[in-house]
Formats: sequence, C-alpha cells, structure tokens
Amino acid sequence: MKHYSINTHSRVEFVDITDLIRKAVRESAVRDGACIAYIPHTTAGITINENADPSVISDIIMQLGKIIPASGAYRHYEGNSDAHIKASLVGFSQTILIENGDLLLGTWQSIYFCEFDGPRQRKLYLKIIPSSCSDS
Repeated sequence: MKHYSINTHSRVEFVDITDLIRKAVRESAVRDGACIAYIPHTTAGITINENADPSVISDIIMQLGKIIPASGAYRHYEGNSDAHIKASLVGFSQTILIENGDLLLGTWQSIYFCEFDGPRQRKLYLKIIPSSCSDS
C-alpha cells in the first residue's frame, strides 16, 4: 500500500491527482489489475470527472454548494455538516482499472481529490492489485 499527503488551500477545492496515481501505478510494474484510491476522511472525497474544461469542476462545486449550503439548520456543532454530507455523496474511494501498465481512464477523465473542509493536509491511500486471471 502507498500513502500520500495532499495539501489543500481552500475550504472547497478539487485537486487533480491523476498524475500522482498514474506514477504510482507505473512504479508498481503492475501491467493489468486495479488501483483502489481511498480517502480516510469524513469531510473529503474522491471522484472521476472531466479534465478538459475546468468549468465542469466549478459547476460541480457550485451545484453541491446550492444543494448542500455551508450554513443551515445543522445539528453538528463543528460547523462543517455540509462537508460531511458532500463527502458522503461524492464517496471515499474509487477503483480504477489498470491495463498495459497504465490507468484505464477515458479521454477526458481525471481523478480528483475533493476537499470540503479545508484548507488541510489530507491523506490518500493507494492499493495496486495485479490481475490474477488471464484474459484469453
């Protein structure tokens, strides 16, 4: 298992971690298999989405803010209930297939660390698993 630190600089921020994960997969020498990316935090998550137009990420952040506003009639006393809800909706892990030693992502896809309660120093865990079967 590999682990990494991710530093965020805003309360809400999406950080493209595709290159970091791609490098880890290449260093593992696994040709075919899967990479599990896991975020061990309750106010951060991970998602896969478009990388070509940055307005897509801006739109996601904006709409999550509309659906789950920062302030509201929340009972959680720390003032970050919205971050917990957003992280639960986005999710805490992604499984990315590995083929020919690289991530099997679509042309416009990137992997994003999603910060909802920053700025903070966060953790990312990667588990790279080789395929145990033959594709014949």
